[in-house]
Amino acid sequence: MDLDAYVAEHDGEWRRLEQLSRGRRLTAAEVDELVALYQRAATHLSVVRSRSPDPALVARLSRLVLAARSTITGGSRISWREVGRFFTEGFPLAAYRAWPWWCGVAVAFTLLTGFLMWWVAGHPESASAFIGEDAAEALVASEFAGYYTEFLPQTFAFHLWTHNAWLAAQCLASGVLIVPVLWLLWHNALNIGVVGGVMISYGRGDLFFSLITPHGLLELTGIYVAAGVGLRIGWSWIAPGPHRTRGRAVVEAARDGMLVAVGLVGLFAVSALVEAFVTPSSLPAVFRIGIGVAVWLAFLGYVLILGSAAAAKARLRASQPA
Repeated sequence: MDLDAYVAEHDGEWRRLEQLSRGRRLTAAEVDELVALYQRAATHLSVVRSRSPDPALVARLSRLVLAARSTITGGSRISWREVGRFFTEGFPLAAYRAWPWWCGVAVAFTLLTGFLMWWVAGHPESASAFIGEDAAEALVASEFAGYYTEFLPQTFAFHLWTHNAWLAAQCLASGVLIVPVLWLLWHNALNIGVVGGVMISYGRGDLFFSLITPHGLLELTGIYVAAGVGLRIGWSWIAPGPHRTRGRAVVEAARDGMLVAVGLVGLFAVSALVEAFVTPSSLPAVFRIGIGVAVWLAFLGYVLILGSAAAAKARLRASQPA
């Protein structure tokens, strides 16, 4: 194959295709021309690759074909309208649909955490069994409060954000198996219950609640939402409901799970900022707790108000004739 002759023969077509692929508005005739030249350039690329794979020419034709394909298909551009719709409808609707699940998880594991805390506080010897007497004394003396000031706030916030997002992702991904989610929730309840019980048994319950409440309300709610949505995915396989196959039920629940997963990234970013900057601050406890409660109530209101509105809109669309 004479490569120079091949380039000379088709160079005009390639230049014309390059002109049409520059993103300007095309007429109907130009669109037809673009599609035809794109198909021919794709064939030329295949010929060059198979017969005379010159790297420079292959790179040029590859860029040209990709640019033309992007022009034809419209490319993948961020639509701010879709981003806004995700935050005003997509995420709150997905979380709202699963509210019985995550509210049930929140109530059950809050009660379990409270029971563990009460038991450890009322039986001081149990603290030694869980973490050891020396570790319990160190926890009360400095380690619990020191945890929030050990690192720079921005570093601490990033660590908390990624850790909690990863924990939520585990709850969502393993939800179809159910048991792993329950295990993660039990482990979380045990940690909080034991630490809280130890602090209370040593007379430092005020310190414990003043430090954990500002961020804990929102952070734990995010974990419970992820766990509830994950369990909903698992239950959709066990009991898909009438007029739905198991596969369809799981797909629909998993689609909501994906929306929740993305939305919770933002929630955990907020809770991480609160934990890194508000929790260890010198503000009086009542102000720090007030900030935490305000952020928590704002999230609940956001999900319940916008989620219920989006659900009503979805029902209205479904009731209209096709």
